[in-house]
Amino acid sequence: MSDPQAQIQTTVSDNDVVLFMKGTKMMPQCGFSSKVAGVLNFMGVEFSDVNVLADEAIRQGIKDFSDWPTVPQLYVKGEFIGGCDIITEMTLSGELDQLFDDKDVTYNKEAAEQIRQANL
Repeated sequence: MSDPQAQIQTTVSDNDVVLFMKGTKMMPQCGFSSKVAGVLNFMGVEFSDVNVLADEAIRQGIKDFSDWPTVPQLYVKGEFIGGCDIITEMTLSGELDQLFDDKDVTYNKEAAEQIRQANL
């Protein structure tokens, strides 16, 4: 599939949770990607990672796809949620838990609470 927009749409549609990031979930290559992947990993969320550094067309394509200028970008059940600052804020406020509950995404509620307690 050579069309980046079609490839991105397929990835977002075929996976419940997708993080477009610099690096991989096990080896992030930027602090912002590391922070979001770390939150998702700690909370036990199963997610697909797309390393935008591996393909320049995807790196630019995801910015065009979402009309959002930065990476990482989190998608849940086909919906663009946001980047690092938004995910951090949602995690600390409990909004991310609510989103996962609403979208039937499995996560560890105790781990989510541990993140909030550690950031009081």
